[in-house]
Amino acid sequence: MAAAAEGLESREAAAASKDAPRPAVESVDAGPGASPFLAGNRLNLDLYPKGCHQLLHLCAQHHQQLLQVEFLRLSTHEDPQLLEATLAQVPGNLPHLRSLVLKGGQNRGALGACLQGTLTTLPTGLSTLAHLVHLDLSFNKLETLPACVPQLRSLDSLLLSHNRLSELPETLGALHVLTFLTVTHNCLQKLPPALGALSALQQLDLSENLLDTLPPEIGGLSNLTELNLASNRLQSLPVSLVGLRSLRLLVLHSNFLTSVPAGLAHLPLLTRLDLRDNQLRHLPPELLDAPFVRLQGNPLGEASPDSLSPPGTPQVLEMPKLFLTSDLDSFPVTPQGCSVTLACGVRLRFPAGATTTPITVHYRLWLPEPALVSLGPHDSLLSGVLELWPHGVAFQQDVSLWLLFVPPRARRCHEVVVRTRRDNSWSDLETHLEEEAPKRLWARCQVPHFSWFLVVLRPVSNACLVPPEGTLLCSSGHPGVKVTFPPGATEEPRHVSMQVVHMASRELRALLGEPEAAVSPLLCLSQSGPPSFLQPVTVQLPLPPGVTGFSLDHSRLHLLYWAPPAATWDDITAQVVLELTHLYARFQVTHFSWYWLWYTTKTCVGGLARKAWERLRLHQVNLIALQRRRDPEQVLLQCLPRNKVDATLRRLLERYRGPEPSDTVEMFEGEKFFAAFERGIDVDADRPDCVEGRVCFVFYSHLKNVKEVYITTALDREAQAVRGQVSFYRGSVPVEVPQEAEAARQRKGADALWMATLPIKLPRLQGLKGHGKGARLSLAPLNLGDAETGFLTQSNLLSVAGRLGPDWPAVALHLGMPYRELQRIRHEFRDDLDGQIRHMLFSWAERQAGQPGAVELLLQALEQSDRQDVAEEVRAILELGRHKYQDSIRRTGLAAEDSALPGTSASQSTEPAQA
Repeated sequence: MAAAAEGLESREAAAASKDAPRPAVESVDAGPGASPFLAGNRLNLDLYPKGCHQLLHLCAQHHQQLLQVEFLRLSTHEDPQLLEATLAQVPGNLPHLRSLVLKGGQNRGALGACLQGTLTTLPTGLSTLAHLVHLDLSFNKLETLPACVPQLRSLDSLLLSHNRLSELPETLGALHVLTFLTVTHNCLQKLPPALGALSALQQLDLSENLLDTLPPEIGGLSNLTELNLASNRLQSLPVSLVGLRSLRLLVLHSNFLTSVPAGLAHLPLLTRLDLRDNQLRHLPPELLDAPFVRLQGNPLGEASPDSLSPPGTPQVLEMPKLFLTSDLDSFPVTPQGCSVTLACGVRLRFPAGATTTPITVHYRLWLPEPALVSLGPHDSLLSGVLELWPHGVAFQQDVSLWLLFVPPRARRCHEVVVRTRRDNSWSDLETHLEEEAPKRLWARCQVPHFSWFLVVLRPVSNACLVPPEGTLLCSSGHPGVKVTFPPGATEEPRHVSMQVVHMASRELRALLGEPEAAVSPLLCLSQSGPPSFLQPVTVQLPLPPGVTGFSLDHSRLHLLYWAPPAATWDDITAQVVLELTHLYARFQVTHFSWYWLWYTTKTCVGGLARKAWERLRLHQVNLIALQRRRDPEQVLLQCLPRNKVDATLRRLLERYRGPEPSDTVEMFEGEKFFAAFERGIDVDADRPDCVEGRVCFVFYSHLKNVKEVYITTALDREAQAVRGQVSFYRGSVPVEVPQEAEAARQRKGADALWMATLPIKLPRLQGLKGHGKGARLSLAPLNLGDAETGFLTQSNLLSVAGRLGPDWPAVALHLGMPYRELQRIRHEFRDDLDGQIRHMLFSWAERQAGQPGAVELLLQALEQSDRQDVAEEVRAILELGRHKYQDSIRRTGLAAEDSALPGTSASQSTEPAQA
């Protein structure tokens, strides 16, 4: 709900500024070295040094534009007396203020944690701000709510997170128009009954406090839609909660609840009830069966140890809960069992007794590619590949596995399944879906052993076991599709499965250019055991839409047959007897394959069916190439489904710029393609996914087909800008990459592999004067890491330094560098940003030389500073170094050809390298 608070602040600002006057921007000179600004109706002083001094200076000048200010942001990392004196000037000089943000948290400690501001109270004069609707006092040292706050009767949003509040006053109930209240990460031990008087309240977040009870009056919040009480000490809930008829989201995880009111199941609008990690042993049946209830981590169905154990009997220990960070790739499992959450979001639950001896479980996430992932013709991949090992270890009880994925758009007659790999083949597991958020789903399954796992979207599959007595198999998605097995069709029971794929009539008519053309659903049948049945099996298909058995022209009806992996569809209409009813066609077969009914005036239908089947599997996509605005050498390459292009560009164009997306092209799920930089542009660093300067991709329609690379040029950028391009080609990178001129000639061929070309421009370099990226450096030789696990050289560190830009202070703090040292570096290199970055990085690296874990510390700092792009590049460099080291060992005969890399299992060494 913190994110919701930020969104609310933005929406409030937008609403208030829509009707506000917008005068021209006017800079304010507040003294040497200061750089505050006053623009329109906003005054942002939270990111500037001595913000209080700047505001006092403006007030002393009686600046007329202050009368129009509606939004004020001021840091509370100031002297407390100065801060109080400054805030006392606000009511008289900013009478129309609508939003006041007095947050700490801008400064960080030695370990990177956000520091609280010095604010402990507010001047009573702020109560005269009659127009104030938004007040943010987060990350401060408030122990009691300032008395002026309940007097702000127009207040709509109040944010009090990360303070030291132990209670809220009764006077808070006077805020009758308050709709948003968050008091997370405080020390609240009780709530005032007056809280129930906030009749307009819609969102209430009280998580991460010390609450052990709730007042019954909380049931009076008639308009409340979201209530978060996670991570408190609640043991019970008041029955009055069932009166919250507007409630949509109720979060109660990580408490000590032993029961909940049964009436919660009948709240008409409730879409999520999170009861994870409590002490619930029994629940009303209506809650147990509700699809919106989350119950993981509760001892449901278990008897209380106190009620069953005689005196003196030791109590059963609670199942351990493990939360792995990104630097851990293994965890222990004991016979006691445990609940594990991996850094990637995957969850596992090992029940007690799943293993008889302690074992260590390792995991790894693989980027999917065709050599590892096997998909059916109409499957779509929804997740990466999770590997858990040791492989093949059988558990005494099934282990629960939850895989997180982004739900796809609703597709007719499709389902989501978890697929696992064993003995070089993939099989489907029984899968249950659990919703975590509107755009996040869990795929839950039971696994008897460890291997590879992934999530797939596929056409609904219906299966049955055919006994010698015969049976009937029907499609759950298309009731008109049936297969009848007569007695004696098989001597031994055999498994059969059915999938049905629908094709839109408009797509077929566009392909054939025939207004009356139509097709039935495509039927895919498969079986185990012998290829043929002993008795003919009857198949029923619905007639194509718009066609009935009484009006059709028999010469236009075609039954098509395809036996994978054949290249063509065969017209078998003359070889079978078609029994037609008003709505259906029936025919008999002795072995299974794929069947399709067509109604068309065309005569040679087999070739058209192959094209139509390809059309069913093709995705229409666009290719984009964007350059980061602050660093044009960083290029983002992405392949996007056509319906996602506009939304993605709106999100990216704040940080990137570039040409319009390519024309629409069509690609298959799992199809390989590559991007080639041309006309003087090349990839700047060795990457495992880069061959001869060509960056390899695999297209998966529901995954992010995106890579960020750094480019360089051998041309002279000091003389002029370099105008290059990037071209996209189908297939794997060829052994002999064609020259650009030859590739251009091939683009016009019928089977051309070229898809698109987009321009790339590296601007002219100006004003280096020995300080830019091209300046010569004299630094002592330096390596971090080692050859076996991968190392970073001086050149690699220079490359990292060139990517950080203005984000370097955040990286430095996460590396553990003291804030005082950052200030010294800023002063010493005050006119040279590149010098600041290089000095910070290399001074840290020199202290870390020879120390274990330095590279991992750098990766963590980059990720914590939201520079995942640079972290991925560093990982690619390390992976490439490890492969080169292993190859050198093999060339010198020190290792066998099939030896695994250090830290990997033998099975991993046979898989493709992943960046």
